[in-house]
Amino acid sequence: MFFYIYIVLAVLIYAVSLPLLIVFAFKKKYREAIPARFFLWKNPPLRENGVLFHLCSFGEARAVAPLLEAVPREDLRITCITQTGFGLIREYTDQSRYLPFEPLLLAWLRPQKALVVVEAELWYLLFFLLRRKGAKTLLVNARMSDHSFHRYQRFSWLYRNIFKEIDEVYAQTDKDKERLLLLGARQVVVTGNIKSSVLPAATKIWTKPNAVLVVAASTHEGEETLILEAFSHLKREDTEARLVIAPRHPERFESVARMIDLFAQEHNVTCQRYSENSSISSDIMLLDALGELVNLYAIADVVILGGAFVPVGGHNVIEAAQFGCRIISGKHYFNQRDLFSAVEGIALVEKDALWEVLLHYTEIRPSKIRYRGSIAPIIESLTQIRRF
Repeated sequence: MFFYIYIVLAVLIYAVSLPLLIVFAFKKKYREAIPARFFLWKNPPLRENGVLFHLCSFGEARAVAPLLEAVPREDLRITCITQTGFGLIREYTDQSRYLPFEPLLLAWLRPQKALVVVEAELWYLLFFLLRRKGAKTLLVNARMSDHSFHRYQRFSWLYRNIFKEIDEVYAQTDKDKERLLLLGARQVVVTGNIKSSVLPAATKIWTKPNAVLVVAASTHEGEETLILEAFSHLKREDTEARLVIAPRHPERFESVARMIDLFAQEHNVTCQRYSENSSISSDIMLLDALGELVNLYAIADVVILGGAFVPVGGHNVIEAAQFGCRIISGKHYFNQRDLFSAVEGIALVEKDALWEVLLHYTEIRPSKIRYRGSIAPIIESLTQIRRF
C-alpha cells in the first residue's frame, strides 16, 4: 500500500513541477541535469548486473573514490544529481548517469548486483526497485545531525519504510548509529567517516609565493565579504600576504570575481583569476576551477574553511589537516562533527572575530589528524556479493 501511495504522490509532484522545471532547465547550473533527470534527455539506462553507486555531488564523488576504485571497472555503475558531480564520475566509467526523478525509475532502472548510496540520498523507489530486482542495498557514510534527526523524526513513517529496503547501513559515529536505529535502520555498523579513510594526494606542485599564503576554501555567500575584510587587517600588518578564494559552487565564480575586483580597487591591491593566470602572482586570486584545492592545501600557511561561518553545516576539514595547515573555521559545522572531532588544532571562531584570529594566525597550532575512518567493512560486504 505504501508503495502505491508513494508512486501516486511522486507522479503528482512531477506533473505539478513540470512548468518550473522547464524554466530552470535554461539556467546554466541546471542545463544538463534537469533535461537528463526529469526528461531522460541523453540519459539511457545503465547496463545490468553491476555495482551501482549513487551519490549527490562533486564532494561525495571524491569522498567515495577509494570505494569506486575497489570495484572492477567492468562492474562499475555510478549516478549523481549535480552537473559538477557528473563531470567527475564520468571520468571513472562510461556507465555514469544522472539519476532520474523517482517515477521515471520504474522504466529506467535495470537489475544490478548491489546498490551503494552515500550519506543522505534516501530515495525510496531507488532502494525498493533495485532490491526487488535482486540487488544488495547499502547506505554508507550515513550521518544524522541534530537538525536532520528532528526533521526525520517528523516523517518517521516515511523513513521506516525506506530503511526496510536497506540491507546494511555504515554510520559515521555511535550517535549516528543510535539515531539511525531509532528511525528503523537495520544492520548498522560504525566505520567512521570514509572521507578520512583514504586522503586525496596533491596532483601537482604549486610554486609557493615567498609570503604568507591564506586559502579560503569552499566558501558560501556571505563568507567572502567576511574573509576579504579579515584579510585587509592582515594585509596592513604584512604587505606581502596572499589570499586565494575558492567558492564552493562554480555558478558563483562570476559574482565572487566582481566582489574581489571591487575590493581590490578599494584597497589598492592586485587580483587575478586562476583560469587566466595559474601562478599566485597577485595579492588575491580567485580559484575558479574544481579539483585544485588539495594542491593549494599542500602549500598553504592558513586555511579558512567555509560553510561554517554561515549555517551550511561545514565542509571536509581532513583534506587540509593532512598537510598540517593552521585551520580556521566557523561554529556552524553540524554536518561535519565527526571530521572536525578527528582533527586537532582547528580554531573555531565567531564570524566577527575572524579578522583578529587571522591577524594572530601564528598562535594557532598546526592541525593534526587524530583518527581516521575505514572502508574495509564496506569492501568486505561488496566482495561477498554473489558473482562479484
